[in-house]
Amino acid sequence: MIVIVTIDTAIDIDVKEPAMSHQNIPLTEKAACGCDAEHGIPELDVRAIPHAIRHATVFGAFGAIPAGGSLDLVAPHNPLPLLAQLKDRFGDLEVTYLKEGPQDWTLRLTHAS
Repeated sequence: MIVIVTIDTAIDIDVKEPAMSHQNIPLTEKAACGCDAEHGIPELDVRAIPHAIRHATVFGAFGAIPAGGSLDLVAPHNPLPLLAQLKDRFGDLEVTYLKEGPQDWTLRLTHAS
């Protein structure tokens, strides 16, 4: 809102608001960040995240992925306990091993549609 102030004297202040017009704005579907770019599958490398908050970090990231979407997870070991916790929290999910050890594992986690 723009406010126009006209001072007639040192005491009187006249405040006028310009007329506002309304218009329909077409909405188009965009990525979650609001842009039109195709971002692909996000990757979360948890190797540098302290173990005490690692699982919570994955829960938050996976919770932000829409149904049918995927997240690539990079872990320092085969995260079987984490996969069980994800299933308990989010229901069915598809797990595809992209890389299996020995130094790190990369898994594609996909939300059930």
